[in-house]
Amino acid sequence: MIHLSNSKTRRKEAFTPIDPERVRMYVCGPTVYDRAHIGNARPVIVFDVLFRLLRHVYGDSAVVYARNFTDVDDKINARARESGRPISDITAETTQWFLDDMGALGNLEPTHMPRATAYIPHMVALIEDLIERGHAYAAEGHVLFAVNTYDAYGALSGRSTKDMIAGARVEVAPYKRDPMDFVLWKPSDDETPGWESPWGRGRPGWHIECSAMAADLLGKTFDIHGGGNDLLFPHHENEIAQSCCAGHGFAQTWMHNEMLQVEGKKMSKSLGNFFTVRDLLDQGVPGEVIRMVFLSTHYSKPMDWTEKKRAEAEATLRKWRAMAMPGGQIDPAVVAAISDDLNTHGALTELHRLASEGRGADLAASAAMLGLLSDALGGWDAMDADLSAWATRLSEARAQAMETKDFSTVDALKAQLTNAGVEVRMSKQGVDLVPGAGFDATKLEG
Repeated sequence: MIHLSNSKTRRKEAFTPIDPERVRMYVCGPTVYDRAHIGNARPVIVFDVLFRLLRHVYGDSAVVYARNFTDVDDKINARARESGRPISDITAETTQWFLDDMGALGNLEPTHMPRATAYIPHMVALIEDLIERGHAYAAEGHVLFAVNTYDAYGALSGRSTKDMIAGARVEVAPYKRDPMDFVLWKPSDDETPGWESPWGRGRPGWHIECSAMAADLLGKTFDIHGGGNDLLFPHHENEIAQSCCAGHGFAQTWMHNEMLQVEGKKMSKSLGNFFTVRDLLDQGVPGEVIRMVFLSTHYSKPMDWTEKKRAEAEATLRKWRAMAMPGGQIDPAVVAAISDDLNTHGALTELHRLASEGRGADLAASAAMLGLLSDALGGWDAMDADLSAWATRLSEARAQAMETKDFSTVDALKAQLTNAGVEVRMSKQGVDLVPGAGFDATKLEG
């Protein structure tokens, strides 16, 4: 039995799918205009673990997972103006960056990855339906959702109207009947992407896309909707309002992950602690190590990325990889931990137990439930290849030093390796380089 914390009811509940033969999950994806920072990776990893669990319980073919790409947005438009590049080039490039970076962290690709621009007709049809039902109105080329027509507005976030107005940073505009009303459609000038509609040439507001795509791909009522808790209001609140007012049952279970910090502080460019997933990968941190650090904290708690956690995760994974072997069985305690509201920390504890018991085959099979110890995960080979080259270089320097009696080059190489966190073991058999918990490949560059 799977239990999940439902943001909608504020309770941990037994999960019962609407149709066990078609379990459906929707997760809000990225706006594609730049590299994904490490905070963007958290919901991807969280709901990838849930995807794996659902497939394990109900069968691979019984689970449908949709995660969208927002490829029409004012941030994208601004990036195009700044760079002088076509919007289509920017969105295509950054979409592939996202897929590559998330794949490097061991995430499975969802069943569906819809792009907003492919669903404009669906959004227009949904907006027309809301107008017809009296829940939306057209004004000065815009179409707005009339919040006061939906009595349950605010139930998901539990906010007062005053808090909601402040949290939404509502735009004061003469065409709005109420400050809380939000945009479903807005006009586009000649230099801005736009599509023809009954209200003139324009483009959709942010919130409408997820309602339209989820309904088309998963049905008007589906099982799980997920995302970061920064989306709880206004995005998810608005999704519920517009979908329910269009006669959709929408999501039965809502799940939200907490945010990420770096060394105990909020990630921010001004603090100099802002970095992308690609930054870490390029620094030689294997994607599997990044993933394990994320899994060490429950998704409902703030996660703190620290250098200490990275080093510990790398050391543990090196030990586990050395003992992993095929042919094992998934340990029931690992499945039980993940089934308890995605208790990934508890699941890792069980993996440590399997390692301590020397059960390498079961360890490998069980770790796969968390997306760990996969041969498809890169980063290790490149790191080990670099060390192999250094070992050869040091061996050659030592052989030369034995003839010249000048060991200065050997000492310099050893010092650089040690400074990078590598243990240097030299014997008659050769040179063995062992990366320690604090190994930093960037210190070996040059």
